[in-house]
Amino acid sequence: MKKLLLLAVLTVSGLYAQNNPNPGYWQQHVDYKMELSMDVKTYRYAGKQELVYTNNSKDTLDRVFYHLYNNAFQPGSEMDARLKAIADPDKRMVKSFKTGTKTVTESRISTLKPDEIGYLKITNLKQDGAVAANKVAGTILEVNLAKPLLPGKSTVLTLDFEGQVPLQIRRSGRNSDEGVALSMTQWYPKMAEYDFEGWHADPYIAREFHGVWGNFDVKITIDKDYTIGGSGYLQNKNEIGKGYQDKGVEVTYPKKAKTLTWHFVAPNVHDFAWGADKEYIHDMILGENNVELHFFYKNNPKYLENWKKMQPKTAELLAFFNKHVGPYPYKQYSVVQGGDGGMEYAMCTLITGNRSYGSLVGVTAHEFAHSWFQHVLASNESKHEWMDEGFTSYISDLAMRTVLPPKDPKELESSPFADAYSNYYYMVSTGREQPQTTHPDRFEENMIYGITAYSKGEIFLAQLGYIIGQDKLNETIKRYYADYKFTHPTPNDVKRTAEKITGAHLDWYLQDWTQTTNTIDYSLKLSEEGNNTKVTLQRIGRMPMPIDIIAVYEDGSQESFYVPLQMMRYIKDNPFPNLKRTILGNWDWSYPTFEFTINRPLKTVKVMMIDPSETMADVNKENNVYTPKP
Repeated sequence: MKKLLLLAVLTVSGLYAQNNPNPGYWQQHVDYKMELSMDVKTYRYAGKQELVYTNNSKDTLDRVFYHLYNNAFQPGSEMDARLKAIADPDKRMVKSFKTGTKTVTESRISTLKPDEIGYLKITNLKQDGAVAANKVAGTILEVNLAKPLLPGKSTVLTLDFEGQVPLQIRRSGRNSDEGVALSMTQWYPKMAEYDFEGWHADPYIAREFHGVWGNFDVKITIDKDYTIGGSGYLQNKNEIGKGYQDKGVEVTYPKKAKTLTWHFVAPNVHDFAWGADKEYIHDMILGENNVELHFFYKNNPKYLENWKKMQPKTAELLAFFNKHVGPYPYKQYSVVQGGDGGMEYAMCTLITGNRSYGSLVGVTAHEFAHSWFQHVLASNESKHEWMDEGFTSYISDLAMRTVLPPKDPKELESSPFADAYSNYYYMVSTGREQPQTTHPDRFEENMIYGITAYSKGEIFLAQLGYIIGQDKLNETIKRYYADYKFTHPTPNDVKRTAEKITGAHLDWYLQDWTQTTNTIDYSLKLSEEGNNTKVTLQRIGRMPMPIDIIAVYEDGSQESFYVPLQMMRYIKDNPFPNLKRTILGNWDWSYPTFEFTINRPLKTVKVMMIDPSETMADVNKENNVYTPKP
């Protein structure tokens, strides 16, 4: 019965992969079978991998590429070099000490000893039984196929691998600061993605990932005292125990066994990660649609209470994301203590555990939201990180207002995206902003990268709600998820989804916001014109926008005005339905000013304001408001 259920899941997953509405769309496919044995004393592991690679492209492939992420954690690696060169290295990856009066910052990777580094060594690589020549270039394995892989055909690639888990420095590693033994992320030889742009064999320099959709069948042999939590469905619960086994069924492994073999299957994912520790507590609750929510955390009295309280909140988060994005397609999700912060993986996250209750729920909200925007909508975050990090930040900030609203009434009244806007305005003020189309590895500063990916990416959606209307944005997010799940959507797909929902032309928005550092800056001036009031709007920044205006008069009445953007060819619904709205003429970008007249004397105008919602990311709010001089 279990095999039949699994076959049904895999079949449905395969259908989803063809769901992308773009004509001619295709994507590659992989099926992994891996067996590995972990030595918990030396932190070395050995394994075998059988990979069935299907070429769905129209191209004949002579070469393929694998990621060997562990190799980044070696002195002299590209990641090590970047830590030494960047102006603001990640604090988790460096150590500082004083030499005389100077404070010296040193890459932690550069001081790793041979038994502390990470590595992946590949041997016996074959294609359909024939030896395939290969060479290692840093974190990339370059493979010359023994025979060309024709369009529409599959081939079997087999290899043996030997790895060493590095000290915990970034994401993956051993012996974290909180004492977690193993954070096994990006631990295996992983096929690089090939798509309409070609190969994405990017070196690992501490940024994000991109992977090929496929099915994983993984067997992990480890010391019997360790508990594992991570991606996939455990296939041999009653052989493992550890709180997994079916009720009323005894654990069947030999009592004298020194190791256990954990067998996981993860259908239709593009990654596989796990954490392991001797002291993990394992809890499980059921969420919406009978999704099993698993929690693995250290038995530490400092944060036991927070991890218990967080569990029902995770179920609330699942329900929120299901409602506002779309149904979570798997039947399992695990929150695993490990890593060095918070990082999303297929069907799980690894997060640090020693946090306040609010921080624990907040990080879980963000990482869980990645399941929708990165592990079901698998955009290429090694190029378009803002699509994942920004959209995830948007929906998780909304979710937190529902699941754990702030107690301060003032904070509750503020926008859930206030921090994102504040961060963006700060970045603009530095003069060091780079376009969102900058490759993540090419940012001059980590700070600029972080604000660009997370905050400016979040504003992309929040501000789109200002442009097309919040209801239409909500529809866009759901349609985007429904249309592009289990594929690799691009920035244009987000834009086209919004255009299909609204009929608006939005190319200008995608281009200006993501491909340039153009800013939005509009000013408002009022002048007396007989018994009327003339309003003059000026576009100071280079980025065009439609304009909402609200006027408040001395008699207490209010009204709104809307200035459509001509190139947008769309008029959004009235965002203030209780107010009379006047739709003015179109304003095209080429004209620096726009004027209109109100049939009221200037002295009767108490306040007039551009964008009272403050959702338009205008970099100078001071010139957006008119109030009479005293």
